[in-house]
Amino acid sequence: MADKREAVLFFFPEWGGMHMTAWRDPEAPADPTMDFATIRQMVQTAERGKFHGFFLADTLAIRHSLGRAELSRTAKGVRFEPMTLMSALSTQTERIGLILTESTTYNEPFHVARQFASLDHLSDGRAGWNVVTSGTPAESLNFGREEHMDHDLRYRRGEEFFEIVTGLWDSWDDDAFLRDKESGVYFHPEAVHQLDHRGEFLSVAGPLNVARPIQGRPLIAQAGSSPVGRAFAARIADAIYTLAADFDKGREFYEEIKGLASDAGRDPAAVKVMPAMIAVVGRTQAEAEERMERLDSLVVPEVGMAQLESILEFDFSGHDLDGPVPEVPETKLGSRGRQQFFLEKARRENLSIRGLMQFAARTGAVAFGPEELADHIEQWVRGEAADGFNVTFGDAAGSLENFVDLVVPELQRRGVFHRDYSGATLRESVGVPRPPSRYAPAVAGESVD
Repeated sequence: MADKREAVLFFFPEWGGMHMTAWRDPEAPADPTMDFATIRQMVQTAERGKFHGFFLADTLAIRHSLGRAELSRTAKGVRFEPMTLMSALSTQTERIGLILTESTTYNEPFHVARQFASLDHLSDGRAGWNVVTSGTPAESLNFGREEHMDHDLRYRRGEEFFEIVTGLWDSWDDDAFLRDKESGVYFHPEAVHQLDHRGEFLSVAGPLNVARPIQGRPLIAQAGSSPVGRAFAARIADAIYTLAADFDKGREFYEEIKGLASDAGRDPAAVKVMPAMIAVVGRTQAEAEERMERLDSLVVPEVGMAQLESILEFDFSGHDLDGPVPEVPETKLGSRGRQQFFLEKARRENLSIRGLMQFAARTGAVAFGPEELADHIEQWVRGEAADGFNVTFGDAAGSLENFVDLVVPELQRRGVFHRDYSGATLRESVGVPRPPSRYAPAVAGESVD
C-alpha cells in the first residue's frame, strides 16, 4: 500500500537570504527586510506554491556584533515588528497561514492574547503563535534587565504565560454574542469567563476584550530542544520546530516528541514535527552548488568568526583556527538547541574551527537541485523523521521561485505534498484539531491540550 503521508511546509524567511553573504549577491534585492513590496511578493509566491504557512522568526535585539556593520548580515537585526507586518499581510493573502514569534519573557500575556485573537479574526482563522522564551541574552538589556533570565526559569515563566494566554482566549464562549436587536440582549452573561489568575510570575484578571479566536486557539508552534524545552513543546505545540543534524537524529527526535505528546494525553498525529531546512535551490544540482560557492567566496573571515562565536556563545581567541573545535560549555542563557546542532556537526565531520566557521557562515544551508531536494523531503517524511519542514532559503535571488516552480510540482507528482489548501483555517490546512474551550462541557473522546 502506498504511503499517503504528505509534507507540511512552512516558508521560514530570512529576507536577505540565510547565508551570511547573501545580501552581497548582485542579484539580491537591495533591502528586503524593510521593503514591504518585496516581502509581500515573497509571501504571495509561497502562497502560490501552496505552502501551509508563513513562519516569521523574531528576536528583540540585534544578535550579531556591530564591529563590522558594513559587512554584517543586517537582516538578523533590522526588520519589521512582526505583528504589524502580519496584520498587513493578512490583507494581501488569502490561504497561507501567518505564524509569528512572540516572547513569553519580554511581553505581558494580556497584550499577546489580544493581538493574536485580533489577527486570527483579521485573517479569517490563519494566525499562529511561535512561543519562545527568548534565547538571545542581549534582549534583556532592551527591557531594563542587566542579566538574562536563566534557561529553566524562562521556561517556568513561559508555561505560566501560555496558560494565561490560552485562558484569556477562552474568555468568551463561541456562541456568547447573541446581538438580538428585538430583545435587546447583546451577549449571554453566563458565556463570559473571568480568569483571575495569580501565579508565581504573573497576575491577570481578564476577561479578554476580543471575541474567542476563529480557530479557538491560533496554531501553536514551539522550538524547544533542551529536555525542558522538548517536554514543554510536546505539551502545548501543534508544530514543533527543530534543528536536526541528520536523518538518524531526526528520527530520534521525532520518536521522542511523539512519545512525549502521547504521555501528555495528546494525539501524536496532531503534533507536527517540523525540522529546519535551509536550501540554496538551483534549476540543477550543479547550478545550486555554483551559487553556493559564489556566496562562500564573499565571506569575510573576521565577520564569519563573529557569527560562529555568537551562535556558540564562546570566545575562540587564542585558539588555532585550523585546530579542532574545543570543548564548549553548555550555554546557561542562550539557545541550547542551536549551540548543540553546530557542535554535533563539528564532532561528526571532525571540522576545524575554520571549517565550522565556514559552515556557520552558510547558517546550515545546503545546495539542492529539484530532484535532490524532493528526494530529501520524501525520505524524511516517509521515513518518519519529520511531518514536514520549515523551509528557509540560503539566498534571496531565485531559490524560492525555483522551489515553487520546480520542487513543488515534483513533490505533488510523488504524492508527498498537497495540491491545494484543505479547509478554511490554518489548523484545518495543517491537520490539527480546533480545541474546545476549557469551559465547554466535556465531550466523550475529546480533550483540551
